[in-house]
Amino acid sequence: MDREYAEPLDVEALASTALMSQAHFSRRFKETYSETPYSYLMTRRIERAKAMLRSTELSVTDVCFAVGCTSLGSFSSKFTELVGESPTDYRARNHDALKMFSPCQVMVLTRPRITRNESGTQVSSFGEAPAASRA
Repeated sequence: MDREYAEPLDVEALASTALMSQAHFSRRFKETYSETPYSYLMTRRIERAKAMLRSTELSVTDVCFAVGCTSLGSFSSKFTELVGESPTDYRARNHDALKMFSPCQVMVLTRPRITRNESGTQVSSFGEAPAASRA
């Protein structure tokens, strides 16, 4: 999933590649990565989208399709949920502070962190603070 994030991937194909049933694959995946295969894939896609929004002039729609998403609305919703701001707002803000780091370091700095909210539910949050919390 990390290498082929832009390809149309589904649990059935992933499970088949791993020589497991879909249910067993999904359970083992969640035990290992603390999130479902779909959530993991979307997180990787959003990571790549963030990098593209910072470093290219591609439109948000083009970025959406380049990372393997097929719906701009779903992509924008998931991006906003994980990052805390829309793709357009994310692109518009200043990312100069990340220029001093190598691409590998930027990937680590902007990678989501799995935490638990007040009700004990696991949530994913990216390392960068959204604009509202930086003020």
